[in-house]
Amino acid sequence: MELKQAQRQQVKLRIGISGPSGYGKSYSALLLAYGITNDYKTIAVIDTENGSASLYSHLGEYKTISLDAPYSPERYIEAIEVCEDARMEVIIVDGISHEWQGSGGCLQIHEQLGGRFQDWGAVTKRHQAFIDKILQSKCHIITTVRTKVNYSMERDNNGKTRVLKHGMKEITRNGFEYELTVNFELINDNHIVRASKDRTGLYKNKPEFIINTSSGKKLMIWSKFGGESMETARKEIKKCTTVEGLRHIYNKYPNYQNELLSDMMDRKSIIENANLEVVHKEEIVEQKIESD
Repeated sequence: MELKQAQRQQVKLRIGISGPSGYGKSYSALLLAYGITNDYKTIAVIDTENGSASLYSHLGEYKTISLDAPYSPERYIEAIEVCEDARMEVIIVDGISHEWQGSGGCLQIHEQLGGRFQDWGAVTKRHQAFIDKILQSKCHIITTVRTKVNYSMERDNNGKTRVLKHGMKEITRNGFEYELTVNFELINDNHIVRASKDRTGLYKNKPEFIINTSSGKKLMIWSKFGGESMETARKEIKKCTTVEGLRHIYNKYPNYQNELLSDMMDRKSIIENANLEVVHKEEIVEQKIESD
């Protein structure tokens, strides 16, 4: 038993995309996946939406596997394993709502067992096996989940009952997004998202945006280099001799960009001043040659 300094190693991404039907979950997931791999042939889509994944086949030669009812946790696990065995780099599970609320899903399984409180033990065990498969997979995984408007009934000061809207609720078991690296919420049908959960720090206090392939590339860089120490990044900056090299280092460590900015600017000034000195010496040499 040994106590060690905590340091994050290269990780596999677990990304969620949630939104109502028609908001672009599948399309956004494919763009993210391509940004991660740069090769559609290494992307697999587990399609539970009646072939909707094939609607974007013009993007590239990604693979699909159709998953029809019953939508039990075990069938999702089997589909993920098929993709893993095929050596896919990114698996898109489009979507996971059926595993919870669809035909043969967890809610129906609970009902078939008798619908009693004690029956949740068996259902939870099966659902957790599905979650564990996502978390422990050797592939990057992107999940999509449908959302619905969340309402509640409350009484006002006059004793009258009124309906209150509490935003959108994901159609899966509560707490799923907290298992993810990043969870993106689509807020309208223009594909605009915000990050409701972010372990990377890449989207903290950032404005809403539209997912594209660059989003996937940014997350992939984080998964590879986010565990590198700040000291390592600063050593690279000190050794850098070109402005172009500084740009490369800045993009290499997206999780530390705010902290590294002052180091970058100081080094940039040193490099530019050194370049000016070289130019000045060359001008002196040229003037001397001309005078001779």
